Amino acid sequence: MFGDMSKMMGQLQEAQKHVEAAKERLNTILVDGTSGGGLVNVTVTANREVKKIDINENVLEDKEAVEDYLILALNNALKKADAINEQEMAAAAKKGMPFGM
Repeated sequence: MFGDMSKMMGQLQEAQKHVEAAKERLNTILVDGTSGGGLVNVTVTANREVKKIDINENVLEDKEAVEDYLILALNNALKKADAINEQEMAAAAKKGMPFGM
Protein backbone atom coordinates (compact mmCIF):
# COMPACT_ATOMS: atom_id res chain seq x y z
CA MET A 1 0.00 0.00 0.00
CA PHE A 2 2.72 2.47 0.99
CA GLY A 3 4.70 1.54 -2.10
CA ASP A 4 1.76 2.48 -4.30
CA MET A 5 1.30 5.73 -2.38
CA SER A 6 4.99 6.55 -2.72
CA LYS A 7 4.85 5.81 -6.46
CA MET A 8 1.78 8.00 -6.85
CA MET A 9 3.43 10.89 -4.97
CA GLY A 10 6.47 10.60 -7.21
CA GLN A 11 4.27 10.70 -10.29
CA LEU A 12 2.42 13.75 -8.98
CA GLN A 13 5.73 15.52 -8.36
CA GLU A 14 6.79 14.65 -11.89
CA ALA A 15 3.51 16.05 -13.22
CA GLN A 16 4.15 19.28 -11.30
CA LYS A 17 7.60 19.54 -12.89
CA HIS A 18 6.05 19.19 -16.36
CA VAL A 19 3.49 21.91 -15.57
CA GLU A 20 6.17 24.28 -14.27
CA ALA A 21 8.31 23.68 -17.37
CA ALA A 22 5.28 24.38 -19.57
CA LYS A 23 4.66 27.68 -17.73
CA GLU A 24 8.25 28.73 -18.37
CA ARG A 25 7.95 27.77 -22.04
CA LEU A 26 4.73 29.78 -22.34
CA ASN A 27 6.64 32.89 -21.28
CA THR A 28 8.76 32.55 -24.43
CA ILE A 29 5.91 32.08 -26.91
CA LEU A 30 4.87 35.41 -28.43
CA VAL A 31 1.42 35.90 -29.94
CA ASP A 32 0.37 38.86 -32.09
CA GLY A 33 -3.02 40.52 -32.31
CA THR A 34 -4.04 43.22 -34.74
CA SER A 35 -6.98 45.45 -35.53
CA GLY A 36 -7.94 48.33 -37.76
CA GLY A 37 -6.25 46.76 -40.74
CA GLY A 38 -2.89 46.87 -38.97
CA LEU A 39 -3.31 50.28 -37.34
CA VAL A 40 -2.93 48.72 -33.89
CA ASN A 41 -0.74 45.70 -33.18
CA VAL A 42 -0.05 44.04 -29.85
CA THR A 43 2.22 41.23 -28.76
CA VAL A 44 1.54 39.08 -25.70
CA THR A 45 3.08 35.93 -24.29
CA ALA A 46 1.14 32.69 -24.19
CA ASN A 47 0.96 33.38 -20.43
CA ARG A 48 -1.07 36.49 -21.31
CA GLU A 49 1.55 39.13 -20.47
CA VAL A 50 1.50 42.18 -22.75
CA LYS A 51 4.94 42.71 -24.26
CA LYS A 52 4.42 45.30 -26.98
CA ILE A 53 1.82 47.74 -28.27
CA ASP A 54 2.29 49.48 -31.62
CA ILE A 55 -0.16 52.20 -32.67
CA ASN A 56 0.07 53.78 -36.10
CA GLU A 57 0.42 57.54 -35.70
CA ASN A 58 -2.29 58.15 -38.32
CA VAL A 59 -4.94 56.93 -35.86
CA LEU A 60 -3.65 58.84 -32.82
CA GLU A 61 -5.87 61.84 -33.50
CA ASP A 62 -8.99 59.79 -32.84
CA LYS A 63 -8.92 58.73 -29.16
CA GLU A 64 -12.05 56.57 -29.39
CA ALA A 65 -10.74 54.72 -32.44
CA VAL A 66 -7.42 54.04 -30.68
CA GLU A 67 -9.24 52.68 -27.64
CA ASP A 68 -11.52 50.48 -29.75
CA TYR A 69 -8.66 49.17 -31.90
CA LEU A 70 -6.56 48.51 -28.83
CA ILE A 71 -9.32 46.50 -27.17
CA LEU A 72 -9.90 44.49 -30.35
CA ALA A 73 -6.18 43.81 -30.86
CA LEU A 74 -5.66 42.78 -27.23
CA ASN A 75 -8.69 40.50 -27.25
CA ASN A 76 -7.49 38.96 -30.50
CA ALA A 77 -4.03 38.24 -29.09
CA LEU A 78 -5.34 37.01 -25.74
CA LYS A 79 -7.74 34.59 -27.42
CA LYS A 80 -4.83 33.08 -29.37
CA ALA A 81 -2.68 33.00 -26.21
CA ASP A 82 -5.44 31.21 -24.29
CA ALA A 83 -5.65 28.49 -26.93
CA ILE A 84 -1.89 27.91 -26.85
CA ASN A 85 -1.85 28.02 -23.05
CA GLU A 86 -4.61 25.40 -22.77
CA GLN A 87 -2.86 23.07 -25.22
CA GLU A 88 0.50 23.35 -23.48
CA MET A 89 -0.88 22.89 -19.98
CA ALA A 90 -3.03 19.92 -21.00
CA ALA A 91 -0.03 18.25 -22.63
CA ALA A 92 2.14 18.91 -19.58
CA ALA A 93 -0.45 17.56 -17.18
CA LYS A 94 -1.00 14.46 -19.31
CA LYS A 95 2.75 13.66 -19.31
CA GLY A 96 2.74 13.30 -15.56
CA MET A 97 -0.63 11.67 -14.94
CA PRO A 98 -0.35 8.95 -12.34
CA PHE A 99 -1.00 5.35 -13.32
CA GLY A 100 -0.97 6.12 -17.04
CA MET A 101 -4.36 7.89 -17.05
